[in-house]
Amino acid sequence: MLLSAQQIQDWDAYTIAHEPIASIDLMERAAAKCVQWLSAQFYSQQSFHIFCGKGNNGGDGLAIARLLLEKGSDVTVYVLEFGAKGTEDFQLNLQRLHTLTPNIHFIQSAEFFPSVSREDIVIDALFGSGLNRPLQELSAALVNHINLSEATVIAIDVPSGMFIDKSSLGNTIIKARDTLTFQSLKFCLLLAENAPFFGYVHVLDIGLLPAFLEEVQTQYSLLLQQTITGFLKERFAFSHKGHHGHALLIAGNYGKMGAALLAAKAAVRTGTGLLTMYIPGDMATVMHTSLPEAMVLPRERSISVWDAYACVGAGPGLGTDEASEQTLYKLLYYYHQPIVLDADALNILSQHPEWWHLVPKNAVLTPHPKEFERMFGPCANEVERIEKAIAVSKEQEWIIVLKGHHSFIACDGKGYFNITGNAGLAKGGSGDVLTGMITGLLAQKHPPLEAALLGVYLHGLAADLALENQSMESLIPSDVTEAIGKAYVFVRGN
Repeated sequence: MLLSAQQIQDWDAYTIAHEPIASIDLMERAAAKCVQWLSAQFYSQQSFHIFCGKGNNGGDGLAIARLLLEKGSDVTVYVLEFGAKGTEDFQLNLQRLHTLTPNIHFIQSAEFFPSVSREDIVIDALFGSGLNRPLQELSAALVNHINLSEATVIAIDVPSGMFIDKSSLGNTIIKARDTLTFQSLKFCLLLAENAPFFGYVHVLDIGLLPAFLEEVQTQYSLLLQQTITGFLKERFAFSHKGHHGHALLIAGNYGKMGAALLAAKAAVRTGTGLLTMYIPGDMATVMHTSLPEAMVLPRERSISVWDAYACVGAGPGLGTDEASEQTLYKLLYYYHQPIVLDADALNILSQHPEWWHLVPKNAVLTPHPKEFERMFGPCANEVERIEKAIAVSKEQEWIIVLKGHHSFIACDGKGYFNITGNAGLAKGGSGDVLTGMITGLLAQKHPPLEAALLGVYLHGLAADLALENQSMESLIPSDVTEAIGKAYVFVRGN
């Protein structure tokens, strides 16, 4: 689960009360984990400039400074000074630090900004997860000064200026090379719009009590392997192809048969028992040659018995011409079982909102951001897009798979972030593979939400496992399809 800023503070308080542990000692534990990480990167022999606010994030910075000094590191500390007294733990760590070094400076104006070189290590401990308004004036100026230094910047918990659970677009934010976040990933560290600021994220376990998580509810969750493993079905020895579903894929058009092939191969690799491709008739030879496992039904022929298919996937390479529109309309009018709508199916729907009432409940829609906004209108930022996906999923009773580096699945007012996958998926055709996978899972009688979650996770995991033989640059969607079997084996743990 992904906690709000308030819930993160409550988790600290719960651990302090129930471990029990003094808050200053919990801060010491967090600082020690940070120093351990810094030492493992061989940073401890370089010069550190540690910038601290006067809250508990600044207290973390002071404790890190003291522990680095005890290791013999060259450390200079700068405290952003507004005249207000710091938190109790900040004040105690400041007293401790004064006994070790005179190199503690208070920044009261831009005149006190230090010179920082690109060879230095900057520790950003100015503002933590409790920030609720954009940085202004002296704070913003200091962050801009640090960003211009070209030094290696390590942010503690979250980069200063970044909100935990709302959009930070337009904020002045520290540009960190690495972010050392405590105990769990944060909502803000899953957003593409924040990626230029948080760099590489490292989750440090500081021993917060897991029992707290049993007492809270959150709108957003992470899609984890233990959840996915529970979705897998056992394939019985005496089963036959009919037991594993007959899927129909409405895909492909002139110049776009590659999309249909990618989706088809993924559906078969994911486990559907039978697959029929509803494609232009003169493209049948392409399909029979490239994927003999698939049957072909020419699109020039009408489908008389739609319910013969366990599920339908529509959209990859379909086109948006009038014939494609009519094909999609017939699907929506006559078919009332699970469907997956992607690519051109979504583009057609964006032009015909009067058809939306025909889209069945629990349909799985898999838009990328532009396709999403064509259907549902422009969004000012990524958080607004996520919130709109949540609202649409609840209003229309659809499952929205908003594709991205951390694909987001919205259903019935809740959302799930996927954490498998890599930048090698940033190529045309990756979405077609995902559509085929979800279609194949629906054919095997996975409930629609389960099929969406399992498909997205396995898709990303297959891309990760394919890197055993490829690089992110060389990875192509076909490599992902070929690694689906490895992904199944990995999730099952055998």
